[in-house]
Amino acid sequence: MNKNKLFLLAMLVMTLLSLPTSDAYAARVPLTYEDPTNKPIPHKSPILIPEVDLEGFTLTFFDSCVGCTLQLVNADDEVEYSTVITTDMLVLPSTLEGEYEIRIICGDYYFYGNIEL
Repeated sequence: MNKNKLFLLAMLVMTLLSLPTSDAYAARVPLTYEDPTNKPIPHKSPILIPEVDLEGFTLTFFDSCVGCTLQLVNADDEVEYSTVITTDMLVLPSTLEGEYEIRIICGDYYFYGNIEL
């Protein structure tokens, strides 16, 4: 077997091994923010919106949200789940089902978006 064929075969095997094996794929949760106090930003740097991925029932926070409050609000505008974020990864209860507004409350700001479980 020549070197080109061996290289192509190795690349094919590596590609196949790198494919996800589960039905759940991580998806970035698009978030926006709100400052309910409407006070001016005291510094020149922009607000850092957290980056969050959802895979199945697992939320992964790429920016530190430790100490912030996470809420899931249902279609009736009721908080169905609430917890303080203590690590960069949070597993939600598997009993939650449907579409929710996700809220991450950090000080005077809260970041929100929509997820489906």
